[in-house]
Formats: sequence, C-alpha cells, structure tokens
Amino acid sequence: MKKVVYYIVYALWYLLSLLPFCIHYLFSDFVYLILYRLIGYRVKVVRQNLTSSFPEKSETEIREIERRFYHRLCDYFVETVKMTTMSRSQMRRHMVFKGTDTVNACVTEGQSCAVYLGHTINWEWITSLPLWVSEKAQCGQLYHALENEAFDKLFLRLRERWGAECIPLVDILRKTIEYKRKQQPTVFGYLGDQVPHWNNIHHWCWFLNHDTPVMTGTERIAIKNRQAIFFLEVTQKKRGYYEAEFKLITRTPEQLKEYEATDIYHQMLEASIRRQPELWLWSHNRWKRTREEFDRRFQVVDGKVVPREGVEEE
Repeated sequence: MKKVVYYIVYALWYLLSLLPFCIHYLFSDFVYLILYRLIGYRVKVVRQNLTSSFPEKSETEIREIERRFYHRLCDYFVETVKMTTMSRSQMRRHMVFKGTDTVNACVTEGQSCAVYLGHTINWEWITSLPLWVSEKAQCGQLYHALENEAFDKLFLRLRERWGAECIPLVDILRKTIEYKRKQQPTVFGYLGDQVPHWNNIHHWCWFLNHDTPVMTGTERIAIKNRQAIFFLEVTQKKRGYYEAEFKLITRTPEQLKEYEATDIYHQMLEASIRRQPELWLWSHNRWKRTREEFDRRFQVVDGKVVPREGVEEE
C-alpha cells in the first residue's frame, strides 16, 4: 500500500511538473491569496519574527517584507514541483552558481569543503550543485526524513536527481570520515540556521537582534577533517532565477578560535538576509529556545549539556 501511495503521489507530482513556468506562477499567485490573505498561515509567527529582527523598520516596511515573503514561499512550492522535470540546461539557467573556481581548487588539491547554507529560497534548487563543480567531488547535503513516507521518498528522489547524496544527520560524521579514508573530496551543504535541541546547545550568538542558540556541528566536522569552510549566499535576480555565490570563510578552520567559523557564518547570513529579507524562512519559529530557559533547566558538565537536578522535564 505504501508503494501504491508513493507511485500515485509521484505520478501526480510529475504531471504537474510538466506544466510551463507561467502556469506554475499563476498557481503560486492563487495559493498566495489563500495561504496569506485568507488563511493567514503562521502570520503571527512571521510578523513577530520580522518585528523583533528589524526594530528599526516601520510597520509599513514590515508588512511589505511579510507580503513579499509569502509570495516567495508560494513560489518555492511550485518551483520544487517544477524541478522534477527540469532539464540540465534549464536548471543551469535558473540556478547559477558563482565562485565555484575556489571550490574546484580545493577539490583538485584533495581538500573537502563544508558549505554553510541558510533557509533561503530556493534551497531545494541548490541540490543542482553537481552540475557546476568538479566531477572529482562528491556533493551532498544533510537530510531530515519527512514524517510522510511517500513525500519523504519523493523528496529524496528530487534532491538526489543531479547526483548529490542525501545524508541523515546521524550518519554525517561517519560519512565524512569514510570519504576521507577513500581520499574522495566532498562538497557537503549544511543548513546551519536551524534550532538545536537543548542537549546540543553549546554556543550562542547575536543574530538578527536576538540572543540565538546555534548549531556547532558543522564547525567541528570541518576542523576534524581539515575542510575548507564556505558560506553560500543565495540571491534572487528575478522571479524563478537565482544566483548562489560561494564565499570562502577559511581553508584552515583548525587555526580559528572555537566557534569563530560559526559566528562568521551567522554574520554573513544576517548580512545576506538584510539585503533580501523576503527570501528567508520567517515562518520558522527560530527563537523558541531562550538562554534564560536554558540556564534554568540545564547545565554544562564536562562539555556536555545535562538537566539540572530537581528540574522536571518539560
């Protein structure tokens, strides 16, 4: 039955993807009216995030960013469907990568690359990176399984279509070590702007006007394997056309101070968001964990985060 459901979902998805871009964007405009104007999907979260992140902006400016964000979010949905049947030449026209010469230089010298990404629309199209980098590199990205098995299988198929490998979070360290032993250079993408679990909070940084708990695993993996670290900035040139530029943070992460690479990434991501705020995923409750709650419920013992005695689980 699960296979039947998957094939039905995939068949419908595939047929929809055959429609031209103009039809997809007409549908996106319609969904925008339903999602934003009629239902108000997560509007309170989006507005609160925007208001607290940009206290210097007026209510009119906040509403304008909010409106543009929902347009881009709806475009993300239809563009993800469309990528199912996009040709290589189409994909290269709609998602252009810059700065790959530096990445390819690292790969040629046998050095793997850790690439910091953000939830910047359209992050699904970034999986087309193998069309731009050296064939000597194994590309990949961290993958979180979706609850719905049919859609999980569908998105795995989409994200691996161009040759990038989807790697579950629990397997990433093993995979990097495995490729290192094979002397296989890798270019792996990491979405570093996610909310860490309580027991994985080891560092906080000032990000978009918030005291923010941040993921530090990417930095640790890069240091352990002496990988070059990049930030990939995505900008939108016009509707349906994006540019992703690699910006080198360091080729020697072991020489940086602890969490310095993580801090630099968040500074670069914030600067990028401020240039095109409508492209970031504002509907995500990024600041649901606070330092006050962390200090009340947890303590760090021998480098590990453990619950405080006498504090009940919440």
